[in-house]
Amino acid sequence: MRTIDLRGRSLTPAEMLAAVPRATQARAEALDAATRIVEAVRTGGEEALRDQAERFDGVTGHAIRVPAAHIAEAAQSVEPKVRAALEEAIERVRRASAAQVPAGQTTAIGPGAHIVQRWQPVGRAGVYIPGGKAVYPSSVIMNVVPAQVAGVSSIALASPPQRDHDGRVHPSILAAAALLGVDEVYAMGGAGAVGALAHGVAALGLDPVDVVSGPGNNYVASAKRAVAGVVGTDSEAGATEILVVADSSADPVLVAADLISQAEHDEQASAVLVTDSAELAARVADEVTRQAASTTHVARVAAALEGPQSAIVLVDDRAMAERFSNAYAPEHLELHLVDAAAASDRFTSAGAVFVGDQTPVSLGDYMAGSNHVLPTGGQARYAAGLGAYTFLRPQQVIEYDHAALAEVREGIVALAEAEVLPAHGDAVQARFADAPR
Repeated sequence: MRTIDLRGRSLTPAEMLAAVPRATQARAEALDAATRIVEAVRTGGEEALRDQAERFDGVTGHAIRVPAAHIAEAAQSVEPKVRAALEEAIERVRRASAAQVPAGQTTAIGPGAHIVQRWQPVGRAGVYIPGGKAVYPSSVIMNVVPAQVAGVSSIALASPPQRDHDGRVHPSILAAAALLGVDEVYAMGGAGAVGALAHGVAALGLDPVDVVSGPGNNYVASAKRAVAGVVGTDSEAGATEILVVADSSADPVLVAADLISQAEHDEQASAVLVTDSAELAARVADEVTRQAASTTHVARVAAALEGPQSAIVLVDDRAMAERFSNAYAPEHLELHLVDAAAASDRFTSAGAVFVGDQTPVSLGDYMAGSNHVLPTGGQARYAAGLGAYTFLRPQQVIEYDHAALAEVREGIVALAEAEVLPAHGDAVQARFADAPR
């Protein structure tokens, strides 16, 4: 991992943003490619999806619409320990997601004048579950449970066809779908799947959805940008990121383990340590080298840690660490600080904050109850992770009676005339007998 030394520098907000390690070229290339892939699916439908499956997944002749028998078979064959873990995760995520549904509110503006604020679920959601370098039954839970809690009545799930499983969706993903009662599943992957969910594919019986959600690589994240305006999307949950902010009290073994845990996702994964302790930085660097050499996905981890998106960042003090973290706005933020709980409120921009050295990102990936579909690429400065609210639309319902309308009649007419929109005022005046006809 390279070292970025910011000590002794007084950085403006723009300079701090510029100091953040990012693989910007890779993201730019992904957006261009994803846009072309989505457009191919919009115009070419099933044929384009099959071309993409052959090119990207090495699969031909597969059933894109997954037969019910495949889902039932996967549900029956899932290992008992995995099934129990999935069921426990479902329960935890369901409980946490329920807290994200706002209660309706009625505001009395005056006698006979009421506004109801209610939250309506979208009619149909499309969830994308990655399945390239790894498979993610946990992501089925993270996407489907919030949609169900929100009240979405129709859910379509897409995941890549697997060459090692005769072109089927991975059985662990199908098993998770079965446990959640999802029976509309498609074997299609990447940016093409996002395009298919957004635009629909008539030949497959796939109707367009209202919202597309789910994590993936930078191509999946970019595909969401390509369909924005056609459908709603969650934040762009691209290649994973972990930022660890640590002081001299931190355990270098745990910090290194956590950096590696996210680096194993993908060569484009970002792993960053920020610390004001040069000694800790050196010890973490040594630990990363030691642990990475024996990890299962050694080549993938090495590529991620050696990429421009990963680094050890040295800062002067805690305040500078806070500024850097908030500028970076990581997907996952871990605080390995002596006063982690008290300090957490000052770290305002992150998809999820993991407080203390006993709260690793891996906990959030599976069993914390929080959602692991989170914004990447700095979007946590203004965007939220996936939740029940992703599938809800705030809607105002306004009801005034005749007397309440009379109370504001003159004001409406005055503003309508000021804006040179007299018909607005006329529409109100028409409801009163004393108005000129």
